[in-house]
Amino acid sequence: MPTSEKIALLIFMTSFAAVYIIEAALLIRAAAALIKGKSGRGILLKKRALAVHLLAVLGVLFFFYARFIEPTWIEVNTIRIETDKLKTESFRIVHISDLHCDRKVRNEERMAELINGLGADVIVFTGDSLNTADALGLLKETLGNLKASSAKLAVSGNFDVGPWRDLDLFSGTGFRLLDGETAAITKNGESIYVSGLSCDNPGGFSGLSASATHDDFHVFLYHFSDLVESVEGSGIDLYLCGHTHGGQVALPFYGAIITLSKLGKKYESGLYKVGGTMLYVNRGIGLEPRPAPQVRFLARPEIAVFDIGPRK
Repeated sequence: MPTSEKIALLIFMTSFAAVYIIEAALLIRAAAALIKGKSGRGILLKKRALAVHLLAVLGVLFFFYARFIEPTWIEVNTIRIETDKLKTESFRIVHISDLHCDRKVRNEERMAELINGLGADVIVFTGDSLNTADALGLLKETLGNLKASSAKLAVSGNFDVGPWRDLDLFSGTGFRLLDGETAAITKNGESIYVSGLSCDNPGGFSGLSASATHDDFHVFLYHFSDLVESVEGSGIDLYLCGHTHGGQVALPFYGAIITLSKLGKKYESGLYKVGGTMLYVNRGIGLEPRPAPQVRFLARPEIAVFDIGPRK
């Protein structure tokens, strides 16, 4: 975690705790006054005290929203990409990331329902499948239920190559796991190409970029955004990744508090133009495993849809 994110997290946690420490102190002082036979109203109704009460109440309301509402409120974002590399056909790519399946179903059923109504040509998954091995059955059932007319493609995230390295994550789901490979997606004689790397194989990018031509529309799948500043001139048109969860907790006007990305907040979520490449950082579907807080705030779970077609 970059030092700037450590500082931001410390400031946020300290400020949050300070509100409730001050609120508790005010209530104790008011209670002590009552015990002495005095009124505590003067303590509790001062302007500064009222401001603290308001912040404390808002904090509770925001926590309940972040814990019980936003984590299951999936957002579908659609991005239209026009390119001279296609003449007549359009391709719809649906991008998901960071499922983090747990023992208990959270977003899996709703996600499948939404995706299957989108008419995807290709579904791509950019890694981090599980929070627990006990959820392997849920993961496979969910991925197997997703429907695409041409292909379902995936790359491994840091959880997949870490604690779940020895699990068979994708067999029977219809997903093809890419690591240094390229899949051609063809409709009516026109094609786009989708390449992918496992997150523990960044050196494999040189081989992929060598195979990309500047005449074809080329999509690159990787769990992290780390390689995006190295793709200039490689022929990669669209770089899809995840990992950050949009911070899971974001603040108005500031954005993600932490991203756990080597590049920090530079590419925290959404669409970026990096040289001639479009980068999309997906906020993901699930939550980091405990002891991370099981909340989302201003970082809704996301399905991203890319409609890639000829320039009008």
